[in-house]
Amino acid sequence: MSILIDERTTFIVQGITGREAVNLTRECLDYGAGAKVVGGVTPGRLGRDVHGVPVFDTVAQAVEHHGGPIDGSVVTVPPAFTKDAVFEALQNGVKLVVIVTERIPRRDVAEMVELATERDARIIGPNCLGIIVPNVIKMGGIGGPAKDAAKSYTPGPVGVISRSGGMTTEMSSTLTAAGLGQSTAVSIGGDAIIGSSYAELMPLFEADDETQAIVIYTEPGGRMEAELARWVTANNSRLPIVAFMAGRFMDEMPGMSFGHAGTIVEGKEDTASEKIARLAEAGIVVAEEISEIPAIVKDRIGARV
Repeated sequence: MSILIDERTTFIVQGITGREAVNLTRECLDYGAGAKVVGGVTPGRLGRDVHGVPVFDTVAQAVEHHGGPIDGSVVTVPPAFTKDAVFEALQNGVKLVVIVTERIPRRDVAEMVELATERDARIIGPNCLGIIVPNVIKMGGIGGPAKDAAKSYTPGPVGVISRSGGMTTEMSSTLTAAGLGQSTAVSIGGDAIIGSSYAELMPLFEADDETQAIVIYTEPGGRMEAELARWVTANNSRLPIVAFMAGRFMDEMPGMSFGHAGTIVEGKEDTASEKIARLAEAGIVVAEEISEIPAIVKDRIGARV
């Protein structure tokens, strides 16, 4: 099993004729059994194709050509046009939107998330690499070219959630090398406002019989870890969670940010040390090094058997 996507998931790529999107489309088509990319959208490019995927001017045209609802969209358009693209997808019945684009204004992101909630849809990102179900399908640039993704990701019992796209693959590769495959890996994005947090994805993993543990990569800044800790406690989660906290040095450098827009520490609750304490109180183990994660996961899974 998996969460969010599977071998039947259909999706489009908005901004498909851009250089990054052309490569992303190829990667998705080549991975696993081959993603069902049923169309691409770039205004003014109707009638063209990208790796055999037909291109349309609008999402509505793509839906009409497909002959029914389309499950998802990968949005790769420039930040100034991202909100319009996401609104167009949601208004045409798309229920899962993966936003690769970064540097989108916060207000635009907030409005996109609000509309998705109203439409009973879900946003992953922005500033993310997407979702992968090992050996089955990937939606986004996660893992890179298919041959590389196949080396890093293998089927198994561990769900992976990460604020960093690259670290999603790094952690999954570390698990794979230790004989621990992944059920689904999700790059949720590194911006201050994102569509789906750790806690918002937990019920999906909780309901997936294949998933036996969760590994998360997290950073200083924001309150998502506190939200996760509250969710785990309130719901008596069956899943052991192992976390890695990057950027611990930031506690000694107030006001500094690194890497992602979401790593700005605005108060004591945002610091690495405070987050580690909150996670530990909820029974979430925080590894000192990524290399320690597989052994901790095996130990925690074994303890639940």
